[in-house]
Amino acid sequence: MNSVPTSSSNSSVLVVDDEPGMRTALRANFLRHGWRVETAAGVREAARASELTSFDLVVTDVRMRDGDGFEVLCSVQKNSPTTAVILLTAFGSVPEAVESMRSGAFDYLTKPVSFEQLQAAAARVMERMNENAVFVQPPSKAAAPEILQGGIVGRSPLLLQALHRARAAASTDADVLIEAESGTGKELLAKFIHQTSNRSSKPFVAVNCAAVPEHLLESELFGHAKGAFTGANAAKAGKFELADGGTLLLDEIGEMPLNLQPKLLRILQEREFERLGDTRSIHVNIRVIATTNASLASMVEQGRFRSDLYYRLNVIPLSLPGLRERLDDIPALVNHFAARFANETEGPMPVLDPSFMDKLQAYSWPGNIRELANFMRRVLSLHQGAVIDAECFDKEFQPTGRMQVAQQSMPAPGTPISVIEKMHLENTLALAHGNRTHAAVMLGISLRTMRNKIREYGLPPRSFA
Repeated sequence: MNSVPTSSSNSSVLVVDDEPGMRTALRANFLRHGWRVETAAGVREAARASELTSFDLVVTDVRMRDGDGFEVLCSVQKNSPTTAVILLTAFGSVPEAVESMRSGAFDYLTKPVSFEQLQAAAARVMERMNENAVFVQPPSKAAAPEILQGGIVGRSPLLLQALHRARAAASTDADVLIEAESGTGKELLAKFIHQTSNRSSKPFVAVNCAAVPEHLLESELFGHAKGAFTGANAAKAGKFELADGGTLLLDEIGEMPLNLQPKLLRILQEREFERLGDTRSIHVNIRVIATTNASLASMVEQGRFRSDLYYRLNVIPLSLPGLRERLDDIPALVNHFAARFANETEGPMPVLDPSFMDKLQAYSWPGNIRELANFMRRVLSLHQGAVIDAECFDKEFQPTGRMQVAQQSMPAPGTPISVIEKMHLENTLALAHGNRTHAAVMLGISLRTMRNKIREYGLPPRSFA
């Protein structure tokens, strides 16, 4: 069984439920996984809490004595638009689930909720927080030219070319496959396609095939009937059903187990499926966008991915450039991260010396924008009030650390993604002293994905803890 990632100590959650026992159980579960937790006994308390504090996640019951979870969702969206909201209900229905996704909820779970399922959803919130470092909210018309549609930061030719292809894809209903390195913003390119399509008013539903435990993935995607398996006390709509009319993102599609791939292929061809334990066919009108940081063509050759599914997904292929291919965008990205840090800390805008920017642009950034965002947060947190210069860079990027390894193996332009990924994997494992768990955290992937990558590239397992 796969373990659920623990949260960073900075991650915060507000638990909203009018049942004291449920509040206590949820609070204990989140504390056990490293979250900072506050609780509220109803809609009014939740509204006051969200006015005073910005949370990363809100988990709320739908039906409470003084209102419902949709009111909580509305107040959270008003006070903190970036906060993710997960709705819990003991009276699940498909219309209610669809309405929750259309209203902007991150997920919708049916009571009695499995703590493993809840933490898997919370882990996806954490992933989204990291990935969103690439993007900002759409600016005013007078904003700098580096800010593009959908809030994407940058204006390099390769980025503009990717966005042009994405806009063309958005004008159709064809399925899309995005192959690009980790940390480049694949999920948010998928959102960009959805937002610029005629489905923009319908749900955008995302599921990370690597983050959901394998034994839960089928139910997560297709839903289940009441009594379909032990613990299935109520019927539950799956992600395909919730995305009806809109867009479904299958993130890290390369992690889809082989035994589920035929069922996925049938849905892509017929746009119909059955819930687990049910015989009734459900028809859906959706666009599917799949993303991967691996070469699916290589996986097909290795027998790890079905060729017919690959060709069915690869109707419109898209990619995103690595940050080393758009180094001119670093100043705009860094200024964005600095402005966001100032907003979060309610402090002044950090002063960035040109020598600091020169150092940033001399590095290859194998972890791409996610790595840059994490480095900026570290530098700005540890050097508050100081001018951020080359000395700050050197203090946080020691010569024996990640920079040296990356510079020694900086890939040449045009190097295939699979080669770059293998180099980055080897570098990261070296920096983690062979510890796969630590390396997975550094890369922002699950331990299961790390193990699969080690097998895929033929790295010797005995060398890694």
